[in-house]
Amino acid sequence: LTNIELGAVSRVEVLRGASSSLYGNGSGGVIAFESDLSAPDRLRQELRLTSGSFGLAKWQARTAGRTGRALGMLSVSRTTVDGFRQYSGADVRSVNAALNYLLTPTQTLELRHHQGGTPFALNPGALTLAEWEANPDSAAAVNVARGASREVGQRQYSLGWRWHGDAGAEARVVAYHMSRTVDNALAAPVPAPAAFNNGLFSTIRREVAGARADLRRRLGAAAESPMLALGFDAQRSRDVRRNQRATGGRPTAPADTLLLDQLETTTAIGPFAQLSWQRRPMQRFTVGVRWDQLRFDLEDRFTRDGSDDSGARTMSKLSTHVGASWAFSPRLTSYWNVSTAFETPTTTELAARSPETLGGFNPDLDPQRILMTEVGMRGATRRVSYDVVLFSSRTSDAIIQFLETTGRAFFRNAGETRATGTEVSLSVAATSWLELRFAHTWSRSRFAEYRIVRGAVVDTLDGNRLAAIPDHFVRAGLRAQRGALTLDS
Repeated sequence: LTNIELGAVSRVEVLRGASSSLYGNGSGGVIAFESDLSAPDRLRQELRLTSGSFGLAKWQARTAGRTGRALGMLSVSRTTVDGFRQYSGADVRSVNAALNYLLTPTQTLELRHHQGGTPFALNPGALTLAEWEANPDSAAAVNVARGASREVGQRQYSLGWRWHGDAGAEARVVAYHMSRTVDNALAAPVPAPAAFNNGLFSTIRREVAGARADLRRRLGAAAESPMLALGFDAQRSRDVRRNQRATGGRPTAPADTLLLDQLETTTAIGPFAQLSWQRRPMQRFTVGVRWDQLRFDLEDRFTRDGSDDSGARTMSKLSTHVGASWAFSPRLTSYWNVSTAFETPTTTELAARSPETLGGFNPDLDPQRILMTEVGMRGATRRVSYDVVLFSSRTSDAIIQFLETTGRAFFRNAGETRATGTEVSLSVAATSWLELRFAHTWSRSRFAEYRIVRGAVVDTLDGNRLAAIPDHFVRAGLRAQRGALTLDS
């Protein structure tokens, strides 16, 4: 999300659940961002200023305009914050540009450029319970001494072609390239001899290229004929990962030697198909299928340790989706969805084998497999809109973080996790200029089966809560709008 500037986005669509029949390799859902190309005037310029507690300051300048067949937008922003805790400041900058050019009445050329950067993001680290009780806004002493921080730079370009036909037919082809650099000073310990201010300096140099093509059209001339969507995704990423000993957050001392140097290549392909049928004006059925294959290759370039950790892993699976909805009236639509999906570990999760092992991929970390069901209802009147959903999710071989040591996380597969809950959202237009919003999520996320073997001792964690997932989450807000002035709270 380094490239995302919400002030340059016109629409955010959240597809809940395992939407893998279209997008693949995802478990919790899909978030789609659309660039804001709105330009009611020939040329419009906007300036947005934001300030808040703990030193939050942000400015964003946006210029949009249209001429002839072209429609364009340029957004530049910067955000700085000191942070609630000591040693937690950050600086985030972004540039987003978009251009649409109408080739013909039915064909559009789409060009996008996104650039984001974080010159610095300090990492205060984790506190023990005693440290938190004594001073919750303090930073871990080892993180400060070892200069734990992160610097990120990212550029992404894409060129797309879109065609709109009759009866909802649509085709799109997009190709993209992304480069990313990460300089990460970690407080993780390094091999001896090591002083208190010696940590790990990890760098990643990433290049990603990919393309997606999809086509939607009706299977027949009638308006109620099924709609078929076909597509194909292909992507290849190349990471050069290096770890060095660091002194005070930088590998500048003579003893700060190289500890890891490896090339990680990931190739992914995914054909998919989805069939939607509007059987009657009030009934809609959807079925989808997608096959994903990901191959992870690792070339160990660090041979001074006397071992070669090169290797490869291939992960593939078929994902499916079935759904139905009934629109009884604008005030009430009920829906039901069942989806399966799988999610592979990231290269960073695969590369974190154990605190004692620095190189290679974890041979024991496998993809997690998800089965998700939801049933709900939504609707709207002139002043009120609502959405209520009940959900249940079961994850086999769930990828969980089982250890965090001085800023470095390690992962393993749990046997099975289950989550059930409800989500309720409500929006009320109190007046013509004031809107009230409320949302509440209740969830119960537990380990259904999780056993950890430590020699002759077996820890049984069945029934334990999943960390960092609250049972209740409530959000309330209001929006007041008068002319060009908008206030959100």
